[in-house]
Amino acid sequence: MDARMDKKSSADQVFDSVAELFAVLATPIRLKIISAVCQGEKNVSQLLSEIDTTQPNMSQHLSMLYRSGVLSKRREGTQIYYRLQSERVAMLCRSVCTQVAIELESGSDVAPQERLVPAVMR
Repeated sequence: MDARMDKKSSADQVFDSVAELFAVLATPIRLKIISAVCQGEKNVSQLLSEIDTTQPNMSQHLSMLYRSGVLSKRREGTQIYYRLQSERVAMLCRSVCTQVAIELESGSDVAPQERLVPAVMR
């Protein structure tokens, strides 16, 4: 195998991994969960008090975030507490959400070619 094939395989692996991460983060509830646990670990009841969804739906999203390695968990008695596995995911989400909020503000002076949010979504 030549060096170009090795490079292509490495690049493909990077893009595949990033696409998987973005797929995990591609639902508003999962982003809300990540935002909620940025300040510290929380159990399902605490998360449900902050995020408007059903308990089964919350559990499904928590399970996906846990399986993907975004969240970790610990058991205390009958309660399971969730926390971020890595602060890097929170930094990524915070950065993108802040930029989008700035763009969606009326009077935002972000040039159209610099925007993350396409005009059709605003």
